[in-house]
Amino acid sequence: MSDSTVDEVLAELAELEDPRMREVNARHGDDHGVNLTKLRGVAKRLKSDQELALRLWATDDTAARLVAILISKPRAFTPAELDEMLREARAPKVHDWLVNYVVKKGPHAEELRKAWLADPDPIVASAGWALTSDAVAKRPEVLDLPALLDTIEAEMKDAPDRLQWEMNTCLATIGIRRPELRARALDIGERLEVLKDYPTPPNCTSPFAPIWIGEMVRREQQAG
Repeated sequence: MSDSTVDEVLAELAELEDPRMREVNARHGDDHGVNLTKLRGVAKRLKSDQELALRLWATDDTAARLVAILISKPRAFTPAELDEMLREARAPKVHDWLVNYVVKKGPHAEELRKAWLADPDPIVASAGWALTSDAVAKRPEVLDLPALLDTIEAEMKDAPDRLQWEMNTCLATIGIRRPELRARALDIGERLEVLKDYPTPPNCTSPFAPIWIGEMVRREQQAG
């Protein structure tokens, strides 16, 4: 793929830049102003292209990296490449999309989950917890769920924000998915009070684990 193609994508993304959207995104730590629906449209037109994805990632431009993630081939990366990319992912949205759209869909998710979960960098560890939440839902047999609850109980209250968020997500996922552990998950959430006062828009579910667990269980019971 020629460098001019990378330049063309960067130019297209620059044309889509909206200063007001950049201002909103900046509040969440994301340094781009491209509407994500339009960004997805760019990626859809480019289609899957691993070489172009790598070149776009190398630009260190947040919008270009989001496009790179969408056009990449998850199975084409090595664990070492994904580890390096995660550590380079400055923007929260890039971090989230890399984990959800590439790592989770590739063959190295379990290997990286274990490595990242134990990483001293809280941002890297948060990716390990995100993968652990996914494992709770899809492959709980690889996990020691009571031990995870022990760790959450001991560490979540004082964890840095993004790590705390992902640990809380794991707590809620265990409570929702595992009826035999639900009472303990609810008890941990009630006592730690993590995200209890998180501002939640109308018609959205609070991330406070006891409310989140209760609401999702209620919906499942109504659907069943």
